[in-house]
Amino acid sequence: MNRTKGDEEEYWNSSKFKAFTFDDEDDELSQLKESKRAVNSLRDFVDDDDDDDDLERVSWSGEPVGRRTRPGSFQSLSDALSDTPAKSYAPELGRPKGEYRDYSNDWSPRDTVRRLRKGKVCSLERFRSLQDKLQLLEEAVSMHDGNVITAVLIFLKRTLSKEILFRELEVRQVALRHLIHFLKEIGDQKLLLDLFRFLDRTEELALTHYREHLNIQDPEKRKEFLKTCIGLPFSAEDSAHIQDHYTLLERQIIIEANDRHLESAGQTEIFRKHPRKASILNMPLVTTLFYSCFYHYTEAEGTFSSPVNLKKTFKIPEKQYVLTALAARAKLRAWHDVDALFTTKNWLGYTKKRAPIGFHRVVEILHKNSAPVQILQEYVNLVEDVDTKLNLATKFKCHDVVIDTCRDLKDRQQLLVYRSKVDKGSAEEEKIDAILNSSQIRWKN
Repeated sequence: MNRTKGDEEEYWNSSKFKAFTFDDEDDELSQLKESKRAVNSLRDFVDDDDDDDDLERVSWSGEPVGRRTRPGSFQSLSDALSDTPAKSYAPELGRPKGEYRDYSNDWSPRDTVRRLRKGKVCSLERFRSLQDKLQLLEEAVSMHDGNVITAVLIFLKRTLSKEILFRELEVRQVALRHLIHFLKEIGDQKLLLDLFRFLDRTEELALTHYREHLNIQDPEKRKEFLKTCIGLPFSAEDSAHIQDHYTLLERQIIIEANDRHLESAGQTEIFRKHPRKASILNMPLVTTLFYSCFYHYTEAEGTFSSPVNLKKTFKIPEKQYVLTALAARAKLRAWHDVDALFTTKNWLGYTKKRAPIGFHRVVEILHKNSAPVQILQEYVNLVEDVDTKLNLATKFKCHDVVIDTCRDLKDRQQLLVYRSKVDKGSAEEEKIDAILNSSQIRWKN
């Protein structure tokens, strides 16, 4: 969309002058990327300009910084850029009369930029020729001040045709990057698309087009739009993300329709006991997996809502899958499912417990979901590192684990310390006393 002069000035009035990066990705693709990164891994402008000492340095937060800080001296750029000839400015007391010169005629491009940088009032409308406007822009760039560069760009955007503006910025990369960021900030997608077409930057053109899906509320229409994005000239990595986004939304639409029907029918126990709090539509991949593990854990792999189906379709690593499934089943207090999640069989038929995420994390999640102490103790005992085991057992009051571990370590002193922490006359105290009085244990010094 195109912004009017008033819209642009409102942007400066409301902006906090936030610092930016040129590869800003404030869109749903970046959310999908973050979701994929979570699945695949369980783990400022520098102003070195030494201009006049009385120049105030302005940070992107809008506050003066640096050597001089005079409260109230920084004016908004909407005032500094005011081009209303009839506007009058009251003179400040104590200023020499020589300072009150005609703002619209007496300032060169360099002087104008310096005044803008100090937050002074000046008009840019006197710069009418293309040469003057470009000199104004070059002076702004040479100051290395992002606020002033963008202020001048707003003026050029309003007073130059887009063809001339694009042509001149193509050879001025610093200013070009500022314009691209500004257009993203104000949401001028149309001008961004025109700019990227002119620059023949096909990948950025594709990403800007893709971002349009954010304005589509209807899930089916959004899905169809995403389908049209699949063939656009993205990078290989981004193409994979776009395909995943489309496939995920497609699955979510099917799951949402089916689950809404099951919930309204009232015949499915899981939906009766645990009514859904929100729609699954447009949720991240990990959230969708958690939902699937919560409501559809036992479904066959052939169904779209099956956790195993999601795992295979989106190539979810084992660690992330186990972590998500554990969180979902523990929340339901389905302890049998938790046990099965970590039980494996070897080729001889023997079973053993195995946790790709580490049993210390299993214990933390189980405790968070109020698992019984008997279950907690079983998994605390499976923690290999002795210090970690003792810390977890003590933290979650798994008394038997602490007592047995101290006994195995032949650590009489630590056992005596722990004895003071259990209840008087309890079974735990009796067990500690029996161990302390045993003649068969050779205690450490």
